[in-house]
Amino acid sequence: MSDSIADRRFVTAAEKVDFLSPWTLEEWLCRGDIVNNEHLLMVRANMEPGRSHPFHSHPTREELIYVLAGTAEQWVGKEKKILRPGDMAFIPTGEIHGTWNVGDDMLVFLAILSPAKADEPAIVDHSGEEPWKSLRQ
Repeated sequence: MSDSIADRRFVTAAEKVDFLSPWTLEEWLCRGDIVNNEHLLMVRANMEPGRSHPFHSHPTREELIYVLAGTAEQWVGKEKKILRPGDMAFIPTGEIHGTWNVGDDMLVFLAILSPAKADEPAIVDHSGEEPWKSLRQ
């Protein structure tokens, strides 16, 4: 049995990579420093009540957001939907989107992005641009 990243097929909770971003505690389960992947990235995000990942885009990746716990106000473009456990949002490549925890509990969701290996920039902040900075007011 090999412990090398090139041969890894399973990732335990002890092997995930935690990162505290400005928006969430990110628990990375699938990315290049964890498994030898080319097409998928997966992170479990843990967002405190009242926190958000304001409007942004991924110019070179598409994304799925799947809610595990809590209540999300999810925007894809100028369309808004309240998501609860079991709900999912699809974000096409380059589409501006944002996630807000509008509940009283921790919002926990999986973000799955593809491709794993893509040109930079990986993320572009649009929260200071119109109409995005005024959309939720």
